[in-house]
Order: sequence, then structure tokens, then C-alpha cells
Amino acid sequence: MTTTDSSATPQTPKGKRRIGDVVFANTASGSGILILAILAGVAAFLIIQSVDSLGANTANFFTTTGWDANTREAPAFGVAALAFGTVLAAAIALLIATPIAVGIALFIAYYAPRKLASVLGYIVDLLAAIPSVVYGLWGIGYLVHQLTPFYQWLSTSFGWIPLFAGPVSSTGRTMMSAGIVLAVMILPIITAISRDVFLQVPQAHREAALSLGATRWEMIRMAVLPFGRAGIIGGAMLGLGRALGETMAVAMILSPALVISPHLLQSGNQTIAAHIALQYPEATGYGVSALIAAGLVLFAITLVVNMGARYIVARRKEFTE
Repeated sequence: MTTTDSSATPQTPKGKRRIGDVVFANTASGSGILILAILAGVAAFLIIQSVDSLGANTANFFTTTGWDANTREAPAFGVAALAFGTVLAAAIALLIATPIAVGIALFIAYYAPRKLASVLGYIVDLLAAIPSVVYGLWGIGYLVHQLTPFYQWLSTSFGWIPLFAGPVSSTGRTMMSAGIVLAVMILPIITAISRDVFLQVPQAHREAALSLGATRWEMIRMAVLPFGRAGIIGGAMLGLGRALGETMAVAMILSPALVISPHLLQSGNQTIAAHIALQYPEATGYGVSALIAAGLVLFAITLVVNMGARYIVARRKEFTE
């Protein structure tokens, strides 16, 4: 008959917690409360600072497309065109970047040799560290000129689709160009998160699919993608958050104009973040308050997008479990 030595493992008195556990729990709780306090403080600052322009505005701030920075007594500012351009550019970037990022992540995780996968992983991580102004310089100095002939062909062949209707901008500084540059910028974020999620797929699931005669692609389709769907959505939403708030790259590529146009190959659209960066140095009085109000709208859009992403990921996780 064997007996266990109770002295081998330290016993904690009932109802008493270790000091380390208490400190960690309080630190974690304080960090969570601090994040909420900072978020509430940012929201309060934006609301307070934007009240002056919203109260003195002669038109509806959320539906007006113009932005008269020279008006002082009764300013006519509007964020409708800027909000449309912000969402449009981010949507283009997300549609382009997500399938490419998932393909790269699958290649690194399951197709590439180990050494090549390691090198590609480093390259992806380095792409995420490149400053946005470098992407903007690359876009305005090289990409837009290379894409102009392609835009001409796209308009000629598919001009019957409103998105590709002409006349095509001769400078190439269009919403499509901005969306492509944003896609390149968010590609490393989605790729890195998707790669990490794919590598977490239980080996038993993959081996079970292969043992049943599935090919590598069938194994990925049946075991890897369903398991990693929530992670893919989460990575895509993080990339979307960066695309919504990107400033310098978009400001360098898009022409400063305020219209609501669905034509991707024409000049005219602008985003909230880029507009704030371009207008703030010369803004005074109600103009500063109006730019802060535009920032409040961007804050709300980003918050709604992230809350929606959290809801989708939580629902998917509950379904998977």
C-alpha cells in the first residue's frame, strides 16, 4: 500500500490566495480598466472638441459633401464624402489582400520547405515594419504610372460596369491605386495572423484527413480552413482597422477632392484620415473643430468595425466548440 507525501506539494490554506496570484489578478484587472478609461477619454475629447463646429454648422455635417474651410461665422463642413471614400478604400484593400494573404499563409505553413518557410516568415514580418510614408512614395512615384495602361484596358473592356467606367484619370491617382497600396500595407498583418492560426491546427485533425485518402488540398479544405476561419476573420479585421486609419500613404496618392463617386478609375474621392492630415496645418477656429468632428466619425467607424469583428469571431468560436 502506497501513501502520498503531502509535504511534497505546498498547500495553500483554504480561502487564502497567494500574493503572486492577487498581484497578477489586480494588475490584469487594472490594465483592462485603464484601456476602457483611455478609450472613454479619447471619445470624450473628440465629442467636446467637435461641439463648436457641429453647433454652428449651417448644414447637416453627416450628409453634406462640401468642406468650406474659409467660412467662419456659419461654417459648412460635411463628412459624407470623406466617410464614403474611407470605407471604399478600406473595402478595396480588404478584398485584394485577404485571399492573397491566406494563400501565402497556407504556402508557408503547409507547402514550402522548412528553410524557405522560415525566410518567407521573416520577410512577411519585415513588411509590416515598413513606414507608411515609404509605401506612399512607392505608390506615387512608381505604382500609379505602371497601373495607368492597365486602367485604360480595364475601362475599355469592362467600362459597362460602373466601377470601371471612364474617363480614366491620366495621373493614376485614383481610389483603385490607393486601395492597392493599402492592400500591400495590410497584407503582412493578415498573413502573419493566418499563418499562426494555421500552424495551431491539431495534428490529429490533419493526419485523420490524410489517413482517409484526402489530398493535401482536401486536408486543408476540410481540416485547416474550418479550424482557422475565426483567426482569418480576426486578422482581416485588424488589417481593415489599419486601412481605415491610414493617413500618409493615402494623402500622397489621392487628389484632394470631395465627391461621392463609385468610379474607381477616376479622381475625386478622399478619406477622413488623409483629409485631416492635409487640412489641419492651415485650419483655424471652427475648421479645427470640424476636423476633430471628422476624427470622431472615423473613431466611430473603426469602433463599429472592431465590435462587429469581435462578434463574428465569438460566434464562430462558439460554433466550432
